[in-house]
Amino acid sequence: MINDWVEGYRAQPARPDNGRGDDLKPCLGAIATLMPRCHCSAAILTTGVTNTMMKKPLLAACAVLSLLAAPLQADDRSALAEAMEAYLDFTEYGSSVILPEQIPAEDWPNILVIDARDAAQFEADHIPGATNIEWREVVARRDEIPRDQPVIIYCNTGSLSAQAGFALRLLGWDNVRILQDGLVGWKAKGGFEANQRAIEAAEEAGAS
Repeated sequence: MINDWVEGYRAQPARPDNGRGDDLKPCLGAIATLMPRCHCSAAILTTGVTNTMMKKPLLAACAVLSLLAAPLQADDRSALAEAMEAYLDFTEYGSSVILPEQIPAEDWPNILVIDARDAAQFEADHIPGATNIEWREVVARRDEIPRDQPVIIYCNTGSLSAQAGFALRLLGWDNVRILQDGLVGWKAKGGFEANQRAIEAAEEAGAS
């Protein structure tokens, strides 16, 4: 339940890095620098980081930099696929997404909301209280994103924020969820009142 998710992070102390990122900082910094200039997806750029669950995380992160410089060979693709599979084996359906109607209005102030669109779109319209970190920059600016409170990331419809959220979760930010259907869906379902609207609709349906 969303309340358990929010309350759980509100009650617990800040978590240490647990060794899942500090030893990768030099290589991850280089990856973050390359992200805005590369046409590969965020998933490909951060695939080497999935190997933080494996034996040699530093070598894995360095390897992904070499992959960016040349076309992927068959062996490279196999290694990437295995790394992605290792991550996906530990994730559950719905564990990384959340619907607007699942979030009570009173819980929004306790959630860090990240708008993953570009600055122009953010300036034109955004969820009140949101912080603008463009999806290509989430790895480079990951130190601005806490691990000890709920984080929701969104774009217009959910496609770009899904890539950004996936990258963060691969890096160990398992407190990040993607707002399904993005800003468009959030507005359509009532914004901050989406949860209350859903409750009322369910009550009306049950009464009829």
